Amino acid sequence: MVNQKNKKKTNFRETFKKNRPLFILSLPGIIWFAIFSYLPMFAILVAFKHFKLNGNFIHSFITSDWAGFDNFKFLFSSGDAALIIRNTLLYNIVFIILNIVIPLIVALAINEIFNKQLSKLYQSVLFIPYFLSMVVVSYVVFAFLDPTSGFFNAVLSMFGHKPIQFYMEPKYWPFILTTVQVWKNIGYNMIIFLAAICGLDKSYYEAAMLDGASKWQQTKSITLPMLTPVLVMLLIMAVGGIFRTDFGLFYQVPKNSGALISVTQTIDTYIYRGLTSMGDIGLSSAGGLLQSVVGFVLVVITNGIVKKYDRSQSLF
Repeated sequence: MVNQKNKKKTNFRETFKKNRPLFILSLPGIIWFAIFSYLPMFAILVAFKHFKLNGNFIHSFITSDWAGFDNFKFLFSSGDAALIIRNTLLYNIVFIILNIVIPLIVALAINEIFNKQLSKLYQSVLFIPYFLSMVVVSYVVFAFLDPTSGFFNAVLSMFGHKPIQFYMEPKYWPFILTTVQVWKNIGYNMIIFLAAICGLDKSYYEAAMLDGASKWQQTKSITLPMLTPVLVMLLIMAVGGIFRTDFGLFYQVPKNSGALISVTQTIDTYIYRGLTSMGDIGLSSAGGLLQSVVGFVLVVITNGIVKKYDRSQSLF
């Protein structure tokens, strides 16, 4: 045992000496993650306390009573538990599918544009919405859906129809929120797919063209199979966030309308409303910890399923 320990120490020293410049270069990143990612992790204990802010955080943390799993029980014992979990899961399942399929189709289409300047223009136009704040997006949506002066209702009035009170009608919002989410994020995933497509070996396509393969046959037999690692990676990461939602999308875009709670209430908005109405920091921490733990477990499970069928495609 002693020899093995000494051998490990020797190997570590040799590795450190050999890669000293790399260790030094990585030191700022290690320090940053240690301070801002790992050091604050002790605060997850707030989720297990009846936390009451009284003076500074450390004093409040020490003096707050231990709650055990009471905060987690509250999340699931409320009457809205089934609603918020249903909305969170169903929206995210739809988002995962559309945010993979649509950007992939767009990337394949843009890759076939021979005019490079036109291709760059399309990429820029599609990518710009990704950088917009959800507050800005909410006003863009409001400009279309405003009951009095919105573009959509103005068109309806031109054809003699009554205006639609969008911010009072829940039935329209699953489609509106899905459209806004895909519109805002299509450019990001499109760039990922486009970069992967540009990195594929062109000799495969040349061989396929010599064999008389059409564009669709090349896409089906060459492009899509070679993009599988990227697709799997995006799928695993997306599944890991299936219990999280874009707070701005579900809170800012519907203008926090109480009439739309049934279709816009998710775990994130529920936690925020609970924090603002009750000031319960422990409950909010419990919700965030639950999302992180479930996300981690789902990533591990999804990666395990992928590894079972094709080890080379798994993340770890």
